[in-house]
Amino acid sequence: MHDWLIVGAGFAGSVLAERIATQRGETVIVIDKRDHIAGNACDHFDEAGILIHRYGPHIFHTNATSVVQYLSQFTSWRPYNHRVLARVDGQLVPIPINLDTVNRLYGLSLDSQGMEKFLAARREAVADIQTSEDVVVSTVGRELYEKFFQGYTRKQWGLDPSQLSRAVTARIPTRTDRDDRYFTDEFQHMPADGYTAMFANMLDHPNIDIELGTSWNPQRDQARARRIVFTGPIDEFFDYRFGRLPYRSLRFVHETKDIEWAQSVAVVNYPQTEAYTRVTEYKHLTGQVHPKTSLTYEYPTDDGDPYYPIPRPENQELYRMYRAAAERLPDVWFVGRLGAYQYLNMDQVVAQSLATFERMNAQRAPTAFARAAQ
Repeated sequence: MHDWLIVGAGFAGSVLAERIATQRGETVIVIDKRDHIAGNACDHFDEAGILIHRYGPHIFHTNATSVVQYLSQFTSWRPYNHRVLARVDGQLVPIPINLDTVNRLYGLSLDSQGMEKFLAARREAVADIQTSEDVVVSTVGRELYEKFFQGYTRKQWGLDPSQLSRAVTARIPTRTDRDDRYFTDEFQHMPADGYTAMFANMLDHPNIDIELGTSWNPQRDQARARRIVFTGPIDEFFDYRFGRLPYRSLRFVHETKDIEWAQSVAVVNYPQTEAYTRVTEYKHLTGQVHPKTSLTYEYPTDDGDPYYPIPRPENQELYRMYRAAAERLPDVWFVGRLGAYQYLNMDQVVAQSLATFERMNAQRAPTAFARAAQ
């Protein structure tokens, strides 16, 4: 019997496996239903020899020094500032919306002050901001909302922005200058040898055993270890006793072209046209030099692996029932995006996992439930 069973070899499971094995000296078995480690961050060389991300682009960015210091034990880094364009009204323009976006779309030559006046004249007053639509129309007005957000959100979530929590669009900035970076975090880098290599280093410890292609089986697995870390869907652990938590999934279509470059930036969004939401060209991310290029097209769907918890009040109510059940289990820890039913960036999952490990060590946490790092 192992000391710990960890379900899931993504960020949450791998960080905790490494910490438990190296800092506590205890034995860990990590299982994952997929045939690889690294979870959704898995990357690999395709048939053309180009390093691609199997589940769409993963861009590492953070302001958390502790997270960078921790991960730097397992990888060196390549600086990378992510830039995204959106095809709107037949043009490729920067997203998030900035000064250049508005000037190109409307044939204007505004400065920052003029841009602020432009937006102020179009904003809609919303007394009580509750939905994603409220956030956007109160920031940039209805016309830009319809051009950039409404169609994209409907494709991504299968719901209108008026049906989704404000959290979906609240973190997307609008800029009155020409800053075209998608993120503004202090640390913006990619693992120099890729994510999978970083995870392999993290899990390379004699106290850690790994079983891939192994799904969670409560009848079998609860007897394999003294304690459990579960990073899968929390409703799955409880056999959906209160009902299924809704998730949105993605279908990925990978393509290699016999040209050096297909896009001027790594990601192009399609809010108005196409069935897919975005196209990623990976050589921008990795810095790889290759005469060919590989792209991924993303098609949102209701079917498939759970990627995005759907942020609606009724779903949070259902989740709270599972959370209450989780808090009654002293030897089971629920961690990660699926365990917390919350959209978390990679750095947030790492921070959450490190904080969870400290609570494990302190053994004074009021419950075994791992709350998301704020």
